[in-house]
Amino acid sequence: MSDANIGIGDIHWLMDILQNIDVGLVVLDRNYNIQLWNGFMESHSGVSPQNAKDQNLFTLCPEIPEDWFKQKSEAVFQLKTRTFTIWEQRPYLFKFKNYRPITGRTATMYQNTSIIPLESVDKTVDHICIIVYDVTDVAVNHEDARSANQSLLELNSVDQLTELPNRVIWEQDIRREHARCKRSGNPSSIAIFDIDNLEAINGKHGHRVGDLVLKTVSDSLRQTMRQTDLPCRFGGDLFSVLLVDTDEQSAVEFAERIRTIIHGLIVRQGDQAIQITTSIGLAAFNDQFEQETDWLLAANKALLHAKQQGGNQTTLYHPAMRKS
Repeated sequence: MSDANIGIGDIHWLMDILQNIDVGLVVLDRNYNIQLWNGFMESHSGVSPQNAKDQNLFTLCPEIPEDWFKQKSEAVFQLKTRTFTIWEQRPYLFKFKNYRPITGRTATMYQNTSIIPLESVDKTVDHICIIVYDVTDVAVNHEDARSANQSLLELNSVDQLTELPNRVIWEQDIRREHARCKRSGNPSSIAIFDIDNLEAINGKHGHRVGDLVLKTVSDSLRQTMRQTDLPCRFGGDLFSVLLVDTDEQSAVEFAERIRTIIHGLIVRQGDQAIQITTSIGLAAFNDQFEQETDWLLAANKALLHAKQQGGNQTTLYHPAMRKS
């Protein structure tokens, strides 16, 4: 009699654990009908264990893809091996609301799950158990860290004054475009802009005014270029633009348009009007540019020629400049 009482007591507290443990427990039979639905599942679904009992899983929880889940569970039934789902691959198995106040930014509970075989006395597996872990805190923290890293990456890839991509990112674009042009033979061009006399402007009016000049030029560049063009603040008083699928003639037309626009800009410092001009060097892709650095060097030589001719003009690279 005492042994029977101990057994009943054991069953009582075991059931108490099953109902109150802070993970979800769902036992399914071979037909995917629910045989156990613990307190965690009731709390988050609003469905009592009594109402869940003997209901088909896919009827009660239509958000679970039936074919996918059955395929995943067959190995558990037949091979007696565990299987898992993780939130990075599938955010949840059961679509529960997130009730955690700290992680209230997400509407849905993130879940990891384990699906384990339950052997009968004859060693066959006629039931499986789904264990549901609430990993919302972990997932949200991970997503916050990923978002912060992405923001840091974007911050490090953008010039803070002009809000244009910086040289590191742009040179990666040039490398890819150089390879594409070599494969396809499509024309693309590089334009390098130099703000004439920016050093003198900084010396006479201060760097705050010089920064305003840089910002004014970058805004004009952004408004003038096409969506497919790739600009950058190359450094100092230099800007550059990768003109994708643009031949020599179209590149010159673009450069002259932006040069004319910049020539018409006025930056005011008190009662003084500061006129801005720019020199532009262009290089259209050709097969002689074995590396992307050769292409960039050609545009730079064209820019140097424009500066030597007095500035405020556009120069297109030609092979004779190679020796200069």
